[in-house]
Amino acid sequence: MKSMPARTIAQLSLSIKEDAQRLGFELVGISPVRPPSHESSFADWLRRGFAGEMGYMARTADLRRRPEELVPWAVSVVSLGLNYHTAYDRPGQAKGTEGWISRYAWGDDYHDLMKRRLDSLLAKIIVFYDGPVEGRGFVDSGPVLERNFAGVAGLGWIGKNTNLISPKKGSWFFLGELFLSIPLAYDKPMRDRCGGCDLCIKACPTQAFVGPYILDARRCISYLTIEIKGWMPRHLRPLIGNHIFGCDICQEICPYNVKARSSPEAAFEPRDGLHAPELTTLLSLSEEEFRRRFRGSPVRRAKRRGFLRNVAVALGNSGSPQAVPALARALLDDEPLVRGHAAWALGRIGGGYAARALRERLDLEADPEVKNELEQAIAECGGHQ
Repeated sequence: MKSMPARTIAQLSLSIKEDAQRLGFELVGISPVRPPSHESSFADWLRRGFAGEMGYMARTADLRRRPEELVPWAVSVVSLGLNYHTAYDRPGQAKGTEGWISRYAWGDDYHDLMKRRLDSLLAKIIVFYDGPVEGRGFVDSGPVLERNFAGVAGLGWIGKNTNLISPKKGSWFFLGELFLSIPLAYDKPMRDRCGGCDLCIKACPTQAFVGPYILDARRCISYLTIEIKGWMPRHLRPLIGNHIFGCDICQEICPYNVKARSSPEAAFEPRDGLHAPELTTLLSLSEEEFRRRFRGSPVRRAKRRGFLRNVAVALGNSGSPQAVPALARALLDDEPLVRGHAAWALGRIGGGYAARALRERLDLEADPEVKNELEQAIAECGGHQ
């Protein structure tokens, strides 16, 4: 490794921060590569089963807790935050059959955008350093405890809602890391400023917070609408409300986000129809239409079957008779997952039209799980008539 005097290290560190800001990163801090300070909490979180079906968290646990195994050559890590907040709020009252997509997924997929900028930052560092530099960037997809590194680097603190919070800029940020093989000037961590506030914990519709700073992902709306690929637990479906991809509630309620500024990134502006979208239209999307509409969007991660499952649940929670025709058509979908959740939704709304559609489908249904949903929905319809 090339040796540098302290002044040069300080100059390079300042240059990195200035270049990062020019690239659009509003938050930037530098820390040494060390085992995460929250590694024991992460291990306990896994042990208690709070990761649910996210098996990759356990498979990569050692790499997350021991970054020296992931990037053995790394000495320093630059943590960066890219603002994705936009000025579009929820409608005053959820009306009719409108749904909610988490604002991070309204625009283009952030992974590629941030990765390109991390690569650009690395290229600038290599030129400034004038020597061999090894570097590797991660954007949410690698086995890195990113909030921990960001907290150590002084970007903010990990709040009670488990998001990284900046005291002046809030929490609407994508986080990324650039590991480097050179020493730099390191920033100081920031103290926790949540104090006695527990608004986020109380606001969660599914009571996903076991306590301050502890999230049971199995109850989190983001997990339920994105991470699980199969059947949504019946007892949690009514609590999902009109959410069809992610949530935002625990960030919206946070006092540090009251004055959050909108991102200047045009790529994060809502695509047409993704802010409070009309759900009955989404429920009719074919596979090709889904791929075309969500090309380059984070929503693709849910896949059509998972996304339409979520749409069906949200329509059931709307209680709107206007949703019944679209849900009745969804009983004919090729995907059992979509048919089953459409049946649940029809049972929740009830009425003669819904009951007839359910009985007609029951006579034709071969999938045992869907049949079970149909039978329960028919029974529930009886109570609505």
